Amino acid sequence: MSRPLVCVTLNGYTVDDILKDAAVATAAGADLVEVRLDMLWAREKESDPAANGAEDDSSADSKGPKYVPPEFVSQPLESVDMETALDSLKQGIDLPVILTCRPDRQGGHYPGDEAQRIEILSSAISSGVSWVDLELDITAEARRPLIEAAKGKTKVIASLHSDERPPSASEIIQDVEDSSDMGDVVKLCYNTSGRADGLRLFEASWDLKDANHNYAIMGSGWGGDWTRIHAPLLGQAMVYATMEKGFHLSRQGRINASDLQTAWKLLEYE
Repeated sequence: MSRPLVCVTLNGYTVDDILKDAAVATAAGADLVEVRLDMLWAREKESDPAANGAEDDSSADSKGPKYVPPEFVSQPLESVDMETALDSLKQGIDLPVILTCRPDRQGGHYPGDEAQRIEILSSAISSGVSWVDLELDITAEARRPLIEAAKGKTKVIASLHSDERPPSASEIIQDVEDSSDMGDVVKLCYNTSGRADGLRLFEASWDLKDANHNYAIMGSGWGGDWTRIHAPLLGQAMVYATMEKGFHLSRQGRINASDLQTAWKLLEYE
């Protein structure tokens, strides 16, 4: 079975912090990294350390304490010099990079309007980046020039980040098939909360594994990491991981990049 690309989503709210995490990801054997440009405008609120473990999850399909996601404070749009940031990232990261600027409607933190965000994505492509993430819900009018600019030099992740639970496996498969011509890899991420959701993602991936599509399917809660752990078996093109460590990752459907590769060896996927 073929090995998926391991993409580490870098942590940090400043360029310097992102570059430090990139060095760690490189040493851990990542194939490429994702830079969330929208996170440059976010700062995490301080929270009660006991909050993440104090409450039981009310879902009967879940296990363990409820995960309370961090809250963020948006920073002024003018607080980030994007041209300087892109130049520093280009000079400071050796691995191929996916540049992402996630809007609020898909769980991101970019504080500007859509036209301004599209300008940032255009600048990302102009910088010569290896990959750019373009959400599936970008209007055709705005998407067309971005795709044209990317053609031949920058690969495209066609992404959807939904705050809803996964639909049926057949609907997920249809979404991948309908979106396959909108990017080099179709990325679908749903809000998962247990076994039933994880199984829907697994079933869809299993049924897609012999199809001629490049895809990455995952969840953002309990059960969301199943398709990441079994990605080689499921024929996924790319797996998103993190350099973070801790039990909270499984509650978010995420996985540490080193733990992921260890799991693949234990499961004899490599």
